[in-house]
Amino acid sequence: MNKSIIYIYNSFTKNIAMIINFCVQNFGSIKEKQTLSFEADKSKHLEDYYIINAVNGIRLLKLGLIYGANASGKTNVLKAIDFLRSLVIEPENKKTNDLSFHPFLFDTTISKASSILSIEFIQNDIRYFYEVEFNKKAILKEELIHFNPNRSSIFKRTTNLENQFSKIKLGSKITIDRLSQKNLESNTLWNNTVLGGFLKTNIEFKELKEVTDWFSNFLQPIVHTTTELDGYVTSGIDSSVINKHVVVSILKKADFNISDVIINKEEKDIPVGFIDFLEKQVKAPIEKVNELKNKGKVTSLNIEFEHTVNEEKYSLALELESQGTQRYYGFAGLLSQLISSSIAIPIDELESSLHPDLFTHFLLSFLINSKQSQLIATTHNRELLNNKDIFRNDAIWFTEKTEKSSTNLYSLADFDSSVIRDTSSVYNAYKIGKLGAVPSLGDYFIDTDNEN
Repeated sequence: MNKSIIYIYNSFTKNIAMIINFCVQNFGSIKEKQTLSFEADKSKHLEDYYIINAVNGIRLLKLGLIYGANASGKTNVLKAIDFLRSLVIEPENKKTNDLSFHPFLFDTTISKASSILSIEFIQNDIRYFYEVEFNKKAILKEELIHFNPNRSSIFKRTTNLENQFSKIKLGSKITIDRLSQKNLESNTLWNNTVLGGFLKTNIEFKELKEVTDWFSNFLQPIVHTTTELDGYVTSGIDSSVINKHVVVSILKKADFNISDVIINKEEKDIPVGFIDFLEKQVKAPIEKVNELKNKGKVTSLNIEFEHTVNEEKYSLALELESQGTQRYYGFAGLLSQLISSSIAIPIDELESSLHPDLFTHFLLSFLINSKQSQLIATTHNRELLNNKDIFRNDAIWFTEKTEKSSTNLYSLADFDSSVIRDTSSVYNAYKIGKLGAVPSLGDYFIDTDNEN
């Protein structure tokens, strides 16, 4: 099984950085514009744990949970967020490269139309709005606005598809020298964003630096069920980026009977093909690759968990632990980051390999201890909806596939009291399908007749 690798930066900003809302159109199973919002409604329910008060009185949620049947599109919402992040901080190096995504394919007209992603966010207490329109070949339009304090354009970008050239029009209040603007335009390939072009240049542009910093440091890569978290957490602990004491404390409170995390280093010869893999697949920095070549060795970090039983200490290698323990070790590292830093992490199928009680424990630990972080996760754990004491309606979202096979995204807060009256009715209403977002199953009979 191929496992993806997650890179999370340990960044802490003194001022608030948050997502306000995210919109997606014509991406994967999402046909029409759908909006995921973190703006809290007027409810005071669990306010101390869920809500961060941002600039100009904006009340933002720390958590967004997305429920839905398999293939309803909930993962595509997270993939769209992750794709936008990649567009910004991982710009293509060649203008001949296609953008790696699929539009909505069940409509021949829409599949040929452009796709649009937009995000409204806060960075260092300043509110920004960023929108990008694109197809497989190019970025067609792009716009960045800030509210500092009033609405003001930072730039608008258009692309001439015939000559594959991008033109950038700066806002009236933005002043950079003409040479820097030309440099920015020349580095903004037709399949790059302006923000990605900025990352290739050596120019001063405060607003672009603030926004690219937000995408690089606050918004983190998507965590899939196959994402290899244990290696990241182990290296993070070894380099003191992640606090081992906090991770051990999280594991203890989760009742894993783990009293310590022990890391052993071992020098090994570089495996055949590893350098080539780093250069061509991972696209690792040249200086890091050269450092490995000169050293001729790689450092392997082996981890063991110490268990204390009847006052005796026993150590088990990571691979001897259960899948649930291994998964939660990775989550303990993420939780440590969410508590100590200001970051947003999208997680697909949060409940994977976790007991329902442990799932709830993780969420509550995040809500109680985090100060300036956000968690966006898909889940099938409907038991959470049976306890109104631990969730807010505006933090719960659903995806449902329409008759035309497109994704519809909506919030539990959209339903009135005639559907949702109390705690039990939320769980029961979802269970029996009143809220949608559940599979429409047939009977249990399987036709084994080979005849058509």
